[in-house]
Amino acid sequence: MNCQSHLHQQSDPRLLARRWFLQQCGVGLGSIALAQAAGESRAASSTAVHHHTPRAKNVIFLFMAGGPSQVELFDYKPDLQKFDGTTVPKHLIEGYRAAFINPSSKLMGAKFGFKRYGQSGTQMSELLPHLGDVVDDITLVKSLHTDAFNHAPAQLLMSTGSQQFGKASLGAWTLYGLGSESQNLPGFVVFSTGKKGPSGGAANWGSGFLPTTNQGVPFRTSGDPVLYLSNPDGVDRRQQRETVDAVNQLNAAHLAAAGDPEIATRINSYEMAYRMQATAPEAMDLASEPQHILEMYGAEPGKQSFGATCLLARRLVERGVRFVEIFHEAWDQHGNLKIDLGLNCQRTDRGAAALVKDLKQRGLLDDTLVVWGGEFGRTPMVEGGGFDGRDHHPNAFTMWLAGGGVKAGHVHGGTDELGFNAVENPVHIRDLHATILHTLGLDHERLSFKSQGLDQKLTGVEPARVVTELLA
Repeated sequence: MNCQSHLHQQSDPRLLARRWFLQQCGVGLGSIALAQAAGESRAASSTAVHHHTPRAKNVIFLFMAGGPSQVELFDYKPDLQKFDGTTVPKHLIEGYRAAFINPSSKLMGAKFGFKRYGQSGTQMSELLPHLGDVVDDITLVKSLHTDAFNHAPAQLLMSTGSQQFGKASLGAWTLYGLGSESQNLPGFVVFSTGKKGPSGGAANWGSGFLPTTNQGVPFRTSGDPVLYLSNPDGVDRRQQRETVDAVNQLNAAHLAAAGDPEIATRINSYEMAYRMQATAPEAMDLASEPQHILEMYGAEPGKQSFGATCLLARRLVERGVRFVEIFHEAWDQHGNLKIDLGLNCQRTDRGAAALVKDLKQRGLLDDTLVVWGGEFGRTPMVEGGGFDGRDHHPNAFTMWLAGGGVKAGHVHGGTDELGFNAVENPVHIRDLHATILHTLGLDHERLSFKSQGLDQKLTGVEPARVVTELLA
């Protein structure tokens, strides 16, 4: 039984800590065992780790923060082109809440052309030729919808299932439920490749009420993966090991006396940092990759790019990292849409498609789920004086998934004639979360954690369903 199960069954945390520490971790230099136990948290259940047979064991989430325009990229609407410049029908905007524009703003057709790709003949934008090359390996979900229409709450909802701060992220839930396969790298790694970090900040990869060993660890894409990872001049590996052992002996004694589980997190952090000093630089070194792989991603060793970060994500899941998330905050086109959307696709299309192709050729796509999408979509109406922008739109947007047991070459759901509402097989964010957990062998109803007297779940208390139509 793991430490979380004990936490549910004992009332005296001090007694718990002493008993758990002595039984599970030993004393003195048993801090390494304690770190491993703390870092490999599992679902608080007496059942097996998996609730059912998993289809995936890793997730790479390409979070296109800001809200990509689905009507330019994925959701071709001839009627939107036909009625370009006309007023939105009143029945569509009744009760509609917009972030900035007047809901009755004029309709605006797509600024780029569409074409059919692959044997499936899936329609997508001419801006996505590389994704078009792997379109038969992905599932497009055109009927997503969400409850929030501003960035921070919508990103939190996508990341944690709630618009409120303090909840556990999808990556943290995944790590909590399954643990990590890597002893030398964090189980949940986060990158940021856009102009800035996501509007929701670190809460997007936080652990909330879960043990903090499950939170995401931000990695840099150049220099040391984590700040201060390298030893200072004059400190060798042996001295560093002796220092970590001494600090962890003191922390272990403090844990036994105080019963604060955060002390276990502290011990785990010291041990993980020590191991990462030897392993993380190698994992992040793209110079060892063959030239044809670097060219496929559009990556150059030592140079930051979205493609290079996608390649790093592949290297990390190869090394047992459970969940990798790349935030690319660049998709908020309230104006200058035609230029900026083209630049965004130029910077991300190649790397995202290369990731799918590379995982497939290495036999990793079957058990790695790749997810691409933002926190919401964009309005079919125009915003901005230059008539070249779109506002946030929660009613309908598109994401794509690949690998991990989802269908290949499939399109799910649809929107109305103008791309305003999801009307065919709508998928709420909660449904997406339930489905992602399902691919990992986790039941969203059974994966819970007791906090503040409640059984907390990623999907909350509102109805959520596994979208079985997406599964192969």
